[in-house]
Amino acid sequence: MQVHNNKAMAGITLAALGVVYGDIGTSPLYTLKECFSGHYGLLPTHDNVLGVLSLVFWELILVVSIKYLSFVLKADNRGEGGILTLMALSKRKVRGTPGWLLMILGIMGAGFFYGEVIITPAMSVLSAVEGLEVITPAFTPYILPISLSVLSGLFLIQKHGTARVGTLFGPVMGIWFLTLATLGVGGIMDNPEVLGALNPVWGVRFMLDNGMIAFLTLGSVVLAITGTEALYADMGHFGKSPIRRAWFALVLPALVLNYFGQGALILAEPAAVKNPFFNLAPDWAMYPLVGLATFATVIASQAVISGVFSLTRQAVQLGYIPRLSILHTSEKEIGQIYIPMINWALLAAVIVVVVAFGSSSNLAAAYGIAVTGTMVITTLLAATVARRNWRWPLWAVAPATALFLFIDVPLFAANIHKISAGGWLPLVIGAVMFILMTTWKRGRSLLAERLDEQAIPLDSFIENMEAYPPTRVAGTAVFMTSSSYGVPHAMLHNLKHNKVLHERVVLLTIRTKDEPYVDPEERLAITRLSDSFWQVLADYGYKETPDVNAILAQCEVQGLAFEVMDTSFFLSRETLISTDRPGMARWREKLFVGMSRNALKATDFFQIPTNRVVELGAQVEL
Repeated sequence: MQVHNNKAMAGITLAALGVVYGDIGTSPLYTLKECFSGHYGLLPTHDNVLGVLSLVFWELILVVSIKYLSFVLKADNRGEGGILTLMALSKRKVRGTPGWLLMILGIMGAGFFYGEVIITPAMSVLSAVEGLEVITPAFTPYILPISLSVLSGLFLIQKHGTARVGTLFGPVMGIWFLTLATLGVGGIMDNPEVLGALNPVWGVRFMLDNGMIAFLTLGSVVLAITGTEALYADMGHFGKSPIRRAWFALVLPALVLNYFGQGALILAEPAAVKNPFFNLAPDWAMYPLVGLATFATVIASQAVISGVFSLTRQAVQLGYIPRLSILHTSEKEIGQIYIPMINWALLAAVIVVVVAFGSSSNLAAAYGIAVTGTMVITTLLAATVARRNWRWPLWAVAPATALFLFIDVPLFAANIHKISAGGWLPLVIGAVMFILMTTWKRGRSLLAERLDEQAIPLDSFIENMEAYPPTRVAGTAVFMTSSSYGVPHAMLHNLKHNKVLHERVVLLTIRTKDEPYVDPEERLAITRLSDSFWQVLADYGYKETPDVNAILAQCEVQGLAFEVMDTSFFLSRETLISTDRPGMARWREKLFVGMSRNALKATDFFQIPTNRVVELGAQVEL
């Protein structure tokens, strides 16, 4: 049994290499190159090289090893992670204005992630394909076409799912990390002096001696830890132990060896700073290395794309984004999903970004702000969870939070100067997503308030219907309603216009909890309200997709049977009208109305049999 468990753990750990560490694993392609690219006027002198290497090494230790792997990964919601998960956890014990502020921080973090997901594929693939320029400048005109072809192919295969291709991710990334380590060892052996950068004094001295130039260089040093959010977001797929084992056993040693190998090469040949990663390889290995690097960056991009699909589904379920078409691409893996609208929007955005920026160096200017912004937000939310949820004493939470912010804030501030050179891109994307998500959340809340104003108490209505029944017709009517206390508007309209009521009426409310999954045994709460009225409350987690057919099947198990051909589903379809009433600004009301019109129909989202649906309209003034 122990052998079997060890094999299973090894398999999960190998799989985690491909998904969790794809982004951070391809950072050596561009990190040191950007630090000495000339943007900051930093010369590749002995002290500067050792100083930058020291910063990179201790960044990997303090941010990844200590902050994320030792602290943030503790904040799991039934095994799940991610920025919205962290927001849900932090709000659980906080109410009022502080809770509202935590929600704002969580939405900002999600917005930053959308900004990052557009830049990551473009940056990674471009940096890999640019290795062809190192072989010969003759390849230069083909860099953009090849990169666009690779990226387009990546997005085109998303609809087929990644289950089959995913089986290759772990082994390929395993080869990638071993290659990183091998190249790095070769460079270090030629100049072992570079190992002195393990001493943090070199990093401190670099910051003190170079002043503002050193501070600005932090904007490129942070490229070494892009992808750290994947450690937390993918926790639900692999678990904490495999993620930690993969990092300490292979990823961290390989990254450190490669960075130090590049540094040794720069010390020996300062001209190699133009592309130290590929210059580290012997001539005979260049073509295979470019191919492997391209494959590795595609894997890194795939991990980010899958992550944004997962984040979007969470946002839809938690009520921050309108309903979208979500397709499952695997019968076995619940996390394998595909969202067409998001996929094609990402492809269009990535193509525009690649064409507009043209090179990985130009894109590096746009990279970093979203990553470091999310890091700051993660620290604040995780500190709230530690203090409120885990009941850690203030003397333990305060120093840890101060340490992490002492790292995160300067890294974020160092990227501010990039705004005019391209850093505006993730900020604009983040701002747009923030406006859309907060508008939708507030709009849905406002709509519920307006509907509640017109609502009739359910108890008195049912009592009246049983005492003075209208004409009853055979069959079952299922009324979808978001409120479990008021009479559904579709029912009122049906009585008003058709003057009838079915012989059995079921009020179905589907609710999303701030947990990723709900145990099937706890999903339904069935209450008999009267002789002919029933209430069904169905709870789903934010990583689950509601299915009305599955709900009806489970109802039958619990004694409430349905004959599908004898059941009609009634839904209310509101026509929203923007007004001057207090609630939201007029422009946001109009935006909310537009988002509502383009949202996926409830019949499609909840998988209701379309030939059994009756929609009744109602006008609602916001």
